[in-house]
Amino acid sequence: MSPDEPRISDLFGKPLSVVNLGLESMAQSVRDQGVPVVQLDWRPPQEGLPRLRQTNSGIDIDAANQEVVARIQQGQVFLRGMGIARNVIPGLHDHLFLHAGPPVTWERMCGPQRGAVMGAMIYEGLASDEAEAGRLAAAGAIEFAPCHHYHAVGPMAGIISPSMPVFILENKTFGNQAYCTQNEGLGKVLRYGGMGPEVTARLKWMATDLYPALDRALQTLPGGIDIKSLIAQALHMGDECHNRNRAATSLFLRAIAPALARTNQDNETLARVIEFIDRNDHFFLNLSMPTGKALLEPAEGVPGSTIVTVMARNGTDFGIRLASFPSSGSPRRPEKCRGCIFRSLASRTPIPTSATAPLQRRLVMAVWPWRRRRQLFNLSVAVRSWPCRPRWKCMRLPLASIKI
Repeated sequence: MSPDEPRISDLFGKPLSVVNLGLESMAQSVRDQGVPVVQLDWRPPQEGLPRLRQTNSGIDIDAANQEVVARIQQGQVFLRGMGIARNVIPGLHDHLFLHAGPPVTWERMCGPQRGAVMGAMIYEGLASDEAEAGRLAAAGAIEFAPCHHYHAVGPMAGIISPSMPVFILENKTFGNQAYCTQNEGLGKVLRYGGMGPEVTARLKWMATDLYPALDRALQTLPGGIDIKSLIAQALHMGDECHNRNRAATSLFLRAIAPALARTNQDNETLARVIEFIDRNDHFFLNLSMPTGKALLEPAEGVPGSTIVTVMARNGTDFGIRLASFPSSGSPRRPEKCRGCIFRSLASRTPIPTSATAPLQRRLVMAVWPWRRRRQLFNLSVAVRSWPCRPRWKCMRLPLASIKI
């Protein structure tokens, strides 16, 4: 350690008496700073604490969690096909828009999510411009519901409107399905709250050219495309299938390209479809997200499980669902983002983030070794009730409250 580097003792201004419990290696960093440490050879009771091992009704928590993880690991998710949202998502109708995160009203929506709603209304032909769309939404012309209530997911604002094409992902082990729209790419796009002629034109092209081309190709693949397998390969190639999807997108294009060629009806359209997917490294994001949804939904309803099966935010609230309580909870407003911001944006007030994408991270956490998960999910949270059905458990999770 360099003499110029600050030491632990400098923080307190007086000598310290340190006792380390458990792993001796944890004490070494303190010793390296010249602080004496007393090592106590201690470990938790082998039988553990009953209140941490069983629920009040006597259910073994570890056994319940093992059942949840087994269901997740058994899942096999395939891209089975595509369809128009109103035709394939059960319960979706012409005046119902799905959104990211827990339930939220128009009055409480953040700016980008409102923008996405208004852009979707223009896309659907329900409004001619932003002003009309805002008036209609405020007047209650549109119903809103979380994507998760309809077996669906969506990145950022997460808006799914009735006539948008969606991917249909099927978990062949359990027979359940999940849905997600096609990814628009980066820049000025609907999921970021973008509006304008170019946004609407892109969405229309995706509906009239991209969707039919992909749908025709998938119809010639009776078994569909094994998305879980593509994710496994992409992880070994450097992707994490959320912010980096380059390998996964390339693998998907490789898997579907022969079928695209065989079902091609116009060479220029085919070229534009391939070019669009190739230039949009985030295209696979809208496949990995519903894959996570399809894998996690069968794990819901296991009494006593403490594993989180849903994590989602909408820029206003952040919410979770537990495997043991998939239809109960309460919301809480999340912290605003803290971090490096482009100088041109530094003067603007950041908003809490929005998306159903945390579901993917929940999927990764669910299959971690048990002891690591117990450390990771030692969260200090505050919870209040929320009158919505099915209800969520939503909370504020400042960084300082996460103990690892």
